[in-house]
Amino acid sequence: MNSIGQPALASAGRVVSAAGPRRIIFATVVGTTVEWYDFFTYGTAAALVFGKLFFAPAGPGLATILSFLTVGISFLFRPLGAFLAGHFGDKYGRRGVLMATLVLMGASTAVIGLIPGYASIGFAAPLMLIALRVLQGISAGGEWGGAALMAVEQAPTRRRGSFGAAPQIGVPLGLLLSSGVTAVMSMIAPGAAFFEWGWRVPFLLSVALIFVGWYIRRRVEESPVFAQIAEHRGQAGMPIVQVFRRHALLVVIAALVFAGSNAAGYMTTGYIQNYATAATGPVRLQPEPVLWAVTASSVAWLASTWLSGVVSDRINRRNTLIIGWAAQFVGVVALFPLANTGNIWMLLLGLLILSVGIGFAYGPISTYYAELFPASIRFSGVSITYALGAVLGGSFAPTIAQALLQATGTSWSIVIYLVAMTAIGLIATLMLRDRSGIPLGPEHEREQAMSPLVWARD
Repeated sequence: MNSIGQPALASAGRVVSAAGPRRIIFATVVGTTVEWYDFFTYGTAAALVFGKLFFAPAGPGLATILSFLTVGISFLFRPLGAFLAGHFGDKYGRRGVLMATLVLMGASTAVIGLIPGYASIGFAAPLMLIALRVLQGISAGGEWGGAALMAVEQAPTRRRGSFGAAPQIGVPLGLLLSSGVTAVMSMIAPGAAFFEWGWRVPFLLSVALIFVGWYIRRRVEESPVFAQIAEHRGQAGMPIVQVFRRHALLVVIAALVFAGSNAAGYMTTGYIQNYATAATGPVRLQPEPVLWAVTASSVAWLASTWLSGVVSDRINRRNTLIIGWAAQFVGVVALFPLANTGNIWMLLLGLLILSVGIGFAYGPISTYYAELFPASIRFSGVSITYALGAVLGGSFAPTIAQALLQATGTSWSIVIYLVAMTAIGLIATLMLRDRSGIPLGPEHEREQAMSPLVWARD
């Protein structure tokens, strides 16, 4: 233990945590699950309800695009959340930032469940919806970096990928919970009742989840890496400035790695629900079985995400990501042709194939990013990189997909777009060296600051 009562860092880079691995993993998973439950609940409602409820005067086609645009708008504010969280996380610690983002996300989500529709209050309805979606974006931008570092910085070196998968599985768990709750509500309040009030219940349940996440996270100690930095007063004065001054190109390339999987991921977390249920579309399935299919596919996403973390501890992060890109390519090519059969089981098969690829391309990201940046600016580096990747990849992926479909009349245009994003992710991965196992403590800052770009000579 060091002089301020926090766990110490071994010189070999192995982080020893008094909290215990189970508590760390559980707290990380629960917190990110709550955050992403809120985020995906919005995406599902945007696909099924918000077009008619908030944007009906625009007409059916444009209303759907506007609804998906509100999904994308939040991503534009993720960098702001990343800037704020990175600054305060590098200067004052990871734990407090995580508590703040949890409350902000949960509160804004619950209020969305109370907004009247356009028919009741006119333009005020979509304006309130957009404002609350912005708050969700700020929260999501700040959440992930803190959760990733709380897991990775407290992990034994040889299990760093497994620990780092914990915040990653919060994403499919959030999708599982969100889709499951929405599917149950579609059974309890079918048809018009779901449109009138059933969709609101998943949003309002966020209030209870805030308390669960708060209780779990407050029991976890501060990251020992930050504790050692604070003890030696090694915090960067302006960490965000340092990130862009010294690592701007690295941020962009690493962001493209995440962008590749994020674009494909948003096909399963919002777009496919609209595509498969649209009354004038090529599939025309009922919402309930589609929601259950997405729920089932999230289990495959969860399992493959966790497995990818374990695999990355054995064959390194870079090789695991390359496997992910190959599997994701198969998934993006298969999804829409299988969905277009109009058979729910074929749709489920397509979602399962894609989910495995997404899981392997996403699972190692938290550890991969943490190993790219020096300790003193790590929170800022990983948060900004992740937020930028979200903007470049997932922010407007549903909007782009819908616009391509309406412009070309064929889902193959969406397939080409997703194949291109997968290729971008692969190319960006090949441009970076693997740094699996690099010591994460501040005493190794010089080694951490060496460029991971494959053509760099340090």
